[in-house]
Amino acid sequence: MFGAFCCFFFNSVQRYFSTMMGANPALMFILLFSAALTFSCDGGKILVYPIDGSHWLNMKILVEALHSRGHEITVIRSSTSWYIAESSPYYRSITIPQEQTQNIESQSHMSSFLQRSLDIRRRGGTFWALLEFYKNLFDLLGENHLGTAQVAVSIFENKTLIKVLKKTGYEVCLTDPVFPGGVLVAHYLNLPMVFNVRWIFNGDGHYAIAPCPLSYVPQLFSHSTDKMDFFQRLSNVVYHGMLVYMHHFVSNPPYQAVCDRYFEPGVTPLSLIQGADIWLFRTDFTFEFPRPTMPNIVYIGGFQGKPSKPLPVDLEEFVQSSGEHGVVFMTLGTLLGDIGPELSEIIASAFANLPQKVIWRHTGKRPATLGNNTLLMKWLPQNDLLGHPKTKLFITHGGTNGLYEAIYHGVPVLGIPLIFDQFDNLLRMQARGGAEMVDVTTMDVESLTNALKNILDPEKPYKKNMVKLSQLHHDKPIKPLDSAIYWTEYVMRHKGAAHLRTESYKLPWYVYHSLDVMAFFVVCGLLLSTFICISCKCLIGCLFNSKKSTLKSKKE
Repeated sequence: MFGAFCCFFFNSVQRYFSTMMGANPALMFILLFSAALTFSCDGGKILVYPIDGSHWLNMKILVEALHSRGHEITVIRSSTSWYIAESSPYYRSITIPQEQTQNIESQSHMSSFLQRSLDIRRRGGTFWALLEFYKNLFDLLGENHLGTAQVAVSIFENKTLIKVLKKTGYEVCLTDPVFPGGVLVAHYLNLPMVFNVRWIFNGDGHYAIAPCPLSYVPQLFSHSTDKMDFFQRLSNVVYHGMLVYMHHFVSNPPYQAVCDRYFEPGVTPLSLIQGADIWLFRTDFTFEFPRPTMPNIVYIGGFQGKPSKPLPVDLEEFVQSSGEHGVVFMTLGTLLGDIGPELSEIIASAFANLPQKVIWRHTGKRPATLGNNTLLMKWLPQNDLLGHPKTKLFITHGGTNGLYEAIYHGVPVLGIPLIFDQFDNLLRMQARGGAEMVDVTTMDVESLTNALKNILDPEKPYKKNMVKLSQLHHDKPIKPLDSAIYWTEYVMRHKGAAHLRTESYKLPWYVYHSLDVMAFFVVCGLLLSTFICISCKCLIGCLFNSKKSTLKSKKE
């Protein structure tokens, strides 16, 4: 990796020939063109093992940015991949045959999962509903973990592919560890690892490498902020316990079987994850609550943010027709464009009560109650709409991609959380004063209309708070995407970043928590207390005997 030297040298050559050969531009062109050819091949080779769906949308941004830096990118994808194209100008792909589509890649399966989740939430508030919620989640994730582990096995068993991967000479593996097939492959190939990460296979990635006190770090699904009372902290511990259970009985077993079969004794999936060189976390502290961190964690939240582009002509005409009232637009993400006819009718009726124009990404049947102010679209340019000056409100399910784009452009948010981490994401935005939420299981036309009018009220502070969040988000010494590229190349230049990585994960649990040290002090304290008690007893005994002897002598 000598790109910096190449740039310096090339610029020096350019300045020299501009000065000395201004009279002969043809000769200067030939020499500069030759220099460009000589120094253009300074990129490295990067192996990318992504996750499909919205996670790929994040990874694709990094892939394109790394490609623009001259790196050669290879992407491993499954034959059933929904989002990851086999052909691309930015990478070459290796397609792994897979007989059955993973359920998280299937829109129909995810729609069924959503309906089951909503049915459970409607019966919420009981212990049995909580257990049913986790069973529904564990069933979905368990099937995907099994499928991911099987793909890793098929790679390891393909000796020809393994030979090619080793011979290619990759310098780093860029992967998303929420389904850690890429982690297993990187370890098998002995490659440094850079994570594009927020979640790992058993919860928030921070819990694998950084201290996470449950007294003020809310756990996934706890629906708490960093300010918790006693009962919220008690609940936080319970939710943490459920994720510990998920790790041991749902997420870990498929990958542990692969480790036992192909790797040296003592290797666990979690230890491989903890051994990653750099963690590119898709959050930052304009969104996330303050918490302990580590030197090899780089926060790139909002790296997908970019200035908006002009809208298509027909869409711009619709937006401009909104006049002074502006535009509201709604999308529920890539997997959940259709939430069913009943909810669609409620939403359409509420939109019809607004003076604003509404743009709604909706893939289902056209609602009968749809108002004249609402435009339905199968796809919409989300970032460009968020950056439009007439956009007044963004209605979203609470995915971090959309929320960070809203922060980037300073647009208030009305959240309709559906599944996974969406409620927790929106809770963070609500705590910052830039969003409100409605419960989809109890939502009716009146409650949704009131929520919309409340957050659209110019007297309310939502817009002001989001503009402030946007200012904080933009006020950084280096753009998040540039930071991600720098640290990826840093690992490539130095063949890892072991000096930034804590080795605490190699400690036994009782050593990590210093329980052996505390036990030592407890034993020392008991011994000292015992010694003092015995000494006092002996001293008192001696004094009593001495006094008794003195009294006896006086009597004699």
